[in-house]
Amino acid sequence: MRLSLVDAGSNTVRLVIADVEGGVPLPVHTVKWKLRLSEQVSADGTIAEEAVERLVEAVAEAGDTALRWRASGPLAFATAVVREAPNHHEVLERVAYGTGIRMCTLPGETEAELTFLAARRWLGWKAGPLALLDIGGGSLDVAFGRGRLPDFAASLPLGATRLTREYLAVQDPPGAAELKELRRRIRHELRDVAARIRWESPRTAAVSSRTFQQLARLCGAAPGRFGPFEPRRLLRRDLREAVRTLSALPAAERAQLPGVSAPRAAQSLAGAVVGHTALKLMGLRRAVVSPWAIREGVLLRYVEDGADWWAEAGGARVTVAPASAVSLRSIPGPPA
Repeated sequence: MRLSLVDAGSNTVRLVIADVEGGVPLPVHTVKWKLRLSEQVSADGTIAEEAVERLVEAVAEAGDTALRWRASGPLAFATAVVREAPNHHEVLERVAYGTGIRMCTLPGETEAELTFLAARRWLGWKAGPLALLDIGGGSLDVAFGRGRLPDFAASLPLGATRLTREYLAVQDPPGAAELKELRRRIRHELRDVAARIRWESPRTAAVSSRTFQQLARLCGAAPGRFGPFEPRRLLRRDLREAVRTLSALPAAERAQLPGVSAPRAAQSLAGAVVGHTALKLMGLRRAVVSPWAIREGVLLRYVEDGADWWAEAGGARVTVAPASAVSLRSIPGPPA
């Protein structure tokens, strides 16, 4: 079975095409469009008209590509940048009527559950009681569980892009006062969730998302070219040093550091502060890096629980346009 998935995040829209063999999604083709939606929102979070048009174009191209690769779907969802936008219903309707593809938003807790499932499947049962942290552009997702799905999941407004915009946009690099206020906000938001994780005493802590992957590389983990099976871990003490390094540099110079990409350089400091503070408050000294995250979680849950799960989770919340309104282009034959 060949499936496709479209994920519209704060920075990019990604298409993943995967063959499912033995219940494992094996990627065969990926494409991404750098839309940087989080930078095209108004003060209240409304997504600009031009950004909506570019999103529709990207999803249409993703749908075309999925058909060329003879994949079913795509399963399409958007994360916090769309979910929290005042005009999110309009955005989803525009995507549906412009492409014929249902794009939904999933509750933050559902995103945390799906990412936990992906980490569980990647790490296996030997991980034991598992805590999961994932930093996105708009939110920090946290989950804990002893089984396939978490016993506890939460989504907090502590995304790296969000916090950079709210606390670190005045100076570059930011001053001590801005960093102090940022840490205060993070501690306040994390207080109850961190207490729950400490009480659960997880055997293993896992981190996922592009932000954590880049921070792990900055802290000495193997580069991506070594492949997903290279063990990678992130130590809290190394992350503390990374915060010091990043806070002393303007964004342009951070992009010269190992693992820090230019598009994410500005938000890397906020991500590092969130990560370090979370690990400290939760009493976690180290974490393993899971290359599987929410996209793999959606595919796994779809395969394991079927199409009805996707419809209940959010895949049927947007009305699809009639065929005459769909603007997918003519589909060429499959790739050679």
